[in-house]
Amino acid sequence: PMTVLAAEGPYVWDGEGRKLLDMSSQLVNTNIGHQHPKVVAAIQEQAAKLCTIAPQHVNDARSEAARLITEVTPGDLDHVFFTNGGADANEHAIRMARLHTGRTKVLSAYRSYHGGTQLAVNVTGDPRRFANDYSAEGIVHFMPAYQYRSYFGATTEAEETQRALQHLEDMITLEGPSNIAALILETVPGTAGIYGPPAGYLEGVRELTSRHGIVFIADEVMAGFGRTGAWFAVDHWGVTPDLLTFAKGVNSGYVPLGGVAISDDIFETFRDRVYPGGLTYSGHPLACAAAVATITAMREEGMIGNAERLGRDIIGPALHEMAQRHPSIGDIRGMGCFWAVELVKDRTTSEPMAAYGGSSPEMNRVIAAMKSGGVLPFANFNRIHVVPPLNTPDDDVCFGLEVLDQALSIADGYVN
Repeated sequence: PMTVLAAEGPYVWDGEGRKLLDMSSQLVNTNIGHQHPKVVAAIQEQAAKLCTIAPQHVNDARSEAARLITEVTPGDLDHVFFTNGGADANEHAIRMARLHTGRTKVLSAYRSYHGGTQLAVNVTGDPRRFANDYSAEGIVHFMPAYQYRSYFGATTEAEETQRALQHLEDMITLEGPSNIAALILETVPGTAGIYGPPAGYLEGVRELTSRHGIVFIADEVMAGFGRTGAWFAVDHWGVTPDLLTFAKGVNSGYVPLGGVAISDDIFETFRDRVYPGGLTYSGHPLACAAAVATITAMREEGMIGNAERLGRDIIGPALHEMAQRHPSIGDIRGMGCFWAVELVKDRTTSEPMAAYGGSSPEMNRVIAAMKSGGVLPFANFNRIHVVPPLNTPDDDVCFGLEVLDQALSIADGYVN
């Protein structure tokens, strides 16, 4: 593994002293870049005052973090349960849904990722689930709306939406609506491919879940806190879930933190009935102080709007222009600072440059070329993800795109 000696802003320095532009935001979580001085100072100040305290005790860092988070969550998601990260946020959201509804089953999409703990990895819809796939967890997977590789033979966005929603409605009917506690969905799936929902799909999911009394959990662990150019990806479609999970960008990963934003209706379930889900580090003061400083910096420095601008004016146009020149590019999709370049060996058949669930020598050479060019990329299967920090300077973003452009010439050499 690559050694990292230092990091600052959008850059890291490896064990050989090379400076690399971090176009991965690590695991798409350093939304404000590395070593942001305001956040570092906030952690230091909090450490000098109160390093840790059990979650049953009130502390100002946790209260302020919850207040700031609920200021930007949509609708009536006005209550927060803090966790240590995204996986346990999803676990707790599912537990809340099951207790709230008295039901057991959970619907989740294939081509998804929800975490590495036992329940979360079973909810996951990608190959990382396979080794620990236990039917006893009560998870039922359905096909997602994914227009580039449509599971429904759709040729238009409208067809994809209609057919994907019909499939989901059929799944609900066949599994028994009265048995289904929750449907969990990444608003814009991250490591599964950054494929946003086609027009009308998310609204349709909301309508179906509401109609059948199913708790709609929006997994915004990767897409949240500005990554898509809005505070949360659901904001682009005007949809409010019943529960929203978050982590990563809430404090740029400076100190581990995640959480569940809870609607009024579900909160009422636990007003008099204690939620049986305590965590020793829930609302950890250092993590919450980092969240307060991160959200404040995002606001003061206009990072959410900047992410939207970068995607609209720089990243999107550059990638679409590359697609005109590079036959290895099968699809370009994304928004804000959240983009995927899907590489193929044949545009006609959409044969991927690496098999689903794996890598390939071809992809490894593309990744190596980007690193040798001074860029640390995020890659998964046959895709390169363009996911820089939201405050990356324009010139640095352009540099990263130029290195990607050069590396794609290598991928072109493997096109049939």
